[in-house]
Amino acid sequence: MPAAPRVSPSELFSPEAWAPFQTRSSWKGPLLVLHCWGVIAAAIALGVWQPLLIPICIMVIGTRQLGLAILMHEAAHGVLAGNLKLNDVLGHWFCAVPIGASLTAYRPYHLAHHRFAQQPEDPDLILSAPFPVSGVSLRRKMIRDLTGQTFFKQRVLLPVAALRQRSGRIGEAHDYDAVVTGRSVLAFLVWNAALLGLLSLFGVWWAFFALWLLPMATWFPLVTRLRNIAEHACVEGSAEDAFRAARTTRARWWERAFIAPYWVNFHAEHHLFMHVPCWNLPRLHRAIRRTEPGRRMEVAGGYVEVLKQAASRPV
Repeated sequence: MPAAPRVSPSELFSPEAWAPFQTRSSWKGPLLVLHCWGVIAAAIALGVWQPLLIPICIMVIGTRQLGLAILMHEAAHGVLAGNLKLNDVLGHWFCAVPIGASLTAYRPYHLAHHRFAQQPEDPDLILSAPFPVSGVSLRRKMIRDLTGQTFFKQRVLLPVAALRQRSGRIGEAHDYDAVVTGRSVLAFLVWNAALLGLLSLFGVWWAFFALWLLPMATWFPLVTRLRNIAEHACVEGSAEDAFRAARTTRARWWERAFIAPYWVNFHAEHHLFMHVPCWNLPRLHRAIRRTEPGRRMEVAGGYVEVLKQAASRPV
């Protein structure tokens, strides 16, 4: 069972140059969680105030729901907060549970992905292995996301499958999505009922469905798919070269606002050194690219470029 290739920081940096990337912050991660919820609250308020802006608000909120998943991912690596107990409380109850995930279930699954990245044992290989696909196939997947079909599969069918599996009525492992969407159902329902109750107190109960649930059923699955494609799909040599285990995508301001929040686009750097917090990844990217091995990293010019590559198979 081969593990993914590894690189030691000492191969690229002196101890003094590497030291800033090891620094933990007691406030930056919690501030990002607060920022994420602040953006969601502001977008809900804007949609309530000006219903004509609801389509844009849906995109903003769906992207910040992905932001919650990204911050859960930071907590899975233990870097969201300096205190590990606070790290797990924030990562689980304020990031994972609201979007139907479980930090407890996600952490071992995701660390296995890092250990076996792009190897046959990689649990995330199913996300990248099918690419490239045809443009017709990719459009079909994106339509399923935007029409709520992916949401229904993840939030209804897979939790039911997980329940049946635990009760022994089925023997096969179900789709990988159930790892994070099938093991936090009760907490997810309670958390969302509380959010519905809060919005009802302000007399805008409908905003829960139009400005929280609808983004989760449409834009959130779409940008999650775009993130998954951009991170690992169509990277030549990803199984053999640690510097090519993942892709970094240069993100313009509108891509950061509507597709890739909280520096998630710096994925090659994250796979090289997975304990570096997300807010240090842009600086780490510049430092690695100044080295000779760093020039081997896969760097795309934007998400449109990635999608063209992912949909390059002839029909």
